[in-house]
Amino acid sequence: MSETAAKAPGAPAPAGDANRWKALVFIALAQLMVVLDATIVNIALPSAQADLGISDGNRQWVVTAYALAFGGLLLFGGRIADLWGRKRAFVIGLTGFAAASALGGAATSGAMMFGARALQGVFGAMLAPAALSLLAVMFTDAKERAKAFGIYGAIAGGGGAVGFILGGVLTEYLDWRWTFFVNIPFAVVAALGAYFVIREPEGGRNRNPLDIPGVLLSTLGLVSLVYGFTRAESDGWGDATTVGLFVASAVLLIAFVVTEMRVKAPLLPLRVVLDRNRGGIYLSLGVAIIAMFGTFLFLTYYLQVIKGFSPIKTGFAFLPMIAGMMVGSTQIGTRLMTRVPARALMGPGFLVAAAGMLVMTQIEIGSSYASTILPAMVLLGLGMGTAFMPAMSLATLGVEPRDAGVASAMVNTSQQVGGAIGTALLNTIAASATTSYIKDHIATATSKSQQQLVQMEGAVHGYANAIWVAVGMLVLAAVIVVSLVNAGKPETTPVVSGDGAEDEVAVPVIAH
Repeated sequence: MSETAAKAPGAPAPAGDANRWKALVFIALAQLMVVLDATIVNIALPSAQADLGISDGNRQWVVTAYALAFGGLLLFGGRIADLWGRKRAFVIGLTGFAAASALGGAATSGAMMFGARALQGVFGAMLAPAALSLLAVMFTDAKERAKAFGIYGAIAGGGGAVGFILGGVLTEYLDWRWTFFVNIPFAVVAALGAYFVIREPEGGRNRNPLDIPGVLLSTLGLVSLVYGFTRAESDGWGDATTVGLFVASAVLLIAFVVTEMRVKAPLLPLRVVLDRNRGGIYLSLGVAIIAMFGTFLFLTYYLQVIKGFSPIKTGFAFLPMIAGMMVGSTQIGTRLMTRVPARALMGPGFLVAAAGMLVMTQIEIGSSYASTILPAMVLLGLGMGTAFMPAMSLATLGVEPRDAGVASAMVNTSQQVGGAIGTALLNTIAASATTSYIKDHIATATSKSQQQLVQMEGAVHGYANAIWVAVGMLVLAAVIVVSLVNAGKPETTPVVSGDGAEDEVAVPVIAH
C-alpha cells in the first residue's frame, strides 16, 4: 500500500469506483442533515420549551447535550470509522441519528428531549468523520477531488443557514416536532443509497487494538473544554466551575498527548496533526469558525429583535450568504484548486470574508438590509466558500488511508471547538459592550420610549463590537494559513513536511 503516489499532470484518473459520483450524492445528503440539525433546532427551541415545560435554566441543555456528545466523541468516532470501515460507520451513524431524531420528535418531557439530543450527538460523531473520510479515499484524482470537495464544502458552509429557513417554515406552519422528524427521510435515503452504492476501497482499515486510555482522556478533555465555554457564556469566565472545567480540560488533554506519544497504536497518531499543512488547516478552520458562529448568532438577533423580521424572513435573509458560499466553493475553489497552491485560495478567501465582516461592523438600528447586510453576507459567503473548499480537501490529502477517519475527525473537532469558543467569547464581548453603553447613556433617556431606544442601541453596539473581534479572527486565520500551509498544487509539488523533510505531496492512491 502506498501512502502517496505521484500523479503526472494530464494522466488518466486512477481506477476508482464507477459509482463514486452517485455515492457523493448520499454523502452530501448526510452532511447536509448534520449541518442543518445544528441550527434548525435553535429556531424550534422556544416552542419546544413551552410544550415540554422546560425551565429557562435547563433549556440550554437542548443545545449543550448535543454539543458535548458530538464534540467529545469525534476522535473516537473517527477511529471507529478507521477500525470498522467508513461505509459501515456511515450507515450505522445515519441509522442511529434517525432513531435519535424520532425520539426527539416524540419527546414528552425535557429529560427525554435532552437524552435524544445527546444520542444525536453520539451518532453524529460517528457519521461526520466517516462521511469526510469516505470522500478522501474514494476521490483520488486531483480534478475529481476538487469537484467533490467543492460540493461538500458548499454544503458544510451553507447548510447551517438553510437550517434557519427550514426551521422557521416547519415551526410556523407545522410543529416544532417536525424539526426532528425531517431528519428521518434524509437519513433513510442516505443510508439506503450508501449501502447499495458506496464501495469503499480495500486495504485502508486500521485494525490495531483500540486505545482505551486515549479514548477516555480525549473524550473527557474535549467534553470539559466545550462545557467550559458553554458555562462561561451563561455563568461568566470567573465562575469557579467554569475555571475548574478549563483546568480539568488542560490536564486531561496534556495527559492525552503524553499517552499518544507512548502507546503503540494511538487513537490520534501525532503524525496527523504535526504535519504543518494539516496542523495549519485545523488551526485556521477553528479560528475562522469562531467568527462564523458569532455572525450567525448576532445577525439572527439583529434581524429578529432589532429589525423585527419573522423566523422565516430571517432565514431567507441568509440566502445571499449561502449563494456566495456555493459560488466560492464550487466555482472559484473547484476551478482554481488544481492550478494554484491551497494558501493562495484560503488566505485571500479569509480576507474577503473579513472584508464582509468589516462592512457588518457598520450596522445601526436604522441600517438598510440592502445597503449593509446584503453586501456583507455576499462577501462573507464568497470568502468562506473559497477558503473552506481547499481546506476540506487538504486536511485529508496525503494522509495514510488507515488514518483517514481520525484526520477527518480533527476537521470536525476544530470546527466544534471553534464554535463553542465563538459562541461564548463573542457573546461575552457583546454583552459587556452593551452593558457599558446602556450605563453611559441611560441617564439621558427621560421617557420609557427613549430608554427602550437606548437599550436597542446598546444591543447593536454590542453586536458591532463582537463583529470587530470576528474581523480580527478571520485576519488571524489568513495569517496562520500563509505562515503554515505550504502545500503546492495537488499534482507533484514538493512540500516541506512538519519534520523539515521534503515529501512529494500528491493525491493519495490506495493499492488494491
